[in-house]
Amino acid sequence: MMDEEHTLKRLSGVKTLIVDDDADVLAILKQAMQAEGALTQCCSDGNTAVHVCEEDPPDLVLLDMMLPRRSGFLVLERVKQSDNPPVVIMVTANEGKRHQAYAETLGVDAYMHKPLRLENLIVTAKDLLEERQQEATSE
Repeated sequence: MMDEEHTLKRLSGVKTLIVDDDADVLAILKQAMQAEGALTQCCSDGNTAVHVCEEDPPDLVLLDMMLPRRSGFLVLERVKQSDNPPVVIMVTANEGKRHQAYAETLGVDAYMHKPLRLENLIVTAKDLLEERQQEATSE
């Protein structure tokens, strides 16, 4: 029982911004992240995402590529320029390899295709955050 409780909170206290213009996707991702203990904020357009990242920097951003008002690429480029950039996982329905390559040049930490398995997303987020933590403590 103790192990089960422990595995349920893999993202305890992680400030997470979820950015998607699909309300159903937002709701599903928010529920999945909160079930893992993450503190979530949601928005549905790129300009709001950049504003949130500047005003209240998250630890993790789950970012859709196709967004109104500012694309996921432009959001990614902007948030990765901050002094302490968040871990960014781009979640997209776009299968194009060029888009993934472009996101990687902008500094995306992971690139995942919709529909995605929530378990894979959570494990990826946890692993990336742990890597970031280890890098920070070894400096």
